[in-house]
Amino acid sequence: MDARQIPTYPNKVSGTFEGIIEAPEGILKITKIRCHYKLSIPVGKREAAERALNVFERGCPVAQTLKGCVVFEHDWEIIEE
Repeated sequence: MDARQIPTYPNKVSGTFEGIIEAPEGILKITKIRCHYKLSIPVGKREAAERALNVFERGCPVAQTLKGCVVFEHDWEIIEE
């Protein structure tokens, strides 16, 4: 967001995350993580924020570490202020 001149602080970005646990092959494991982000952005920055969010997973160390083992679902709520 910073590269797109969208402030992320104070209290401009928050997230909730939910892990889905299933038992494929009879062994419990996290198979999916649902990520919901809430952003407060300046008016006129929605397109830039959505572009950043659409590529976020490529730069996320957690997602890159778990890639191939866990499916990530991302969605977001954007509030223009």
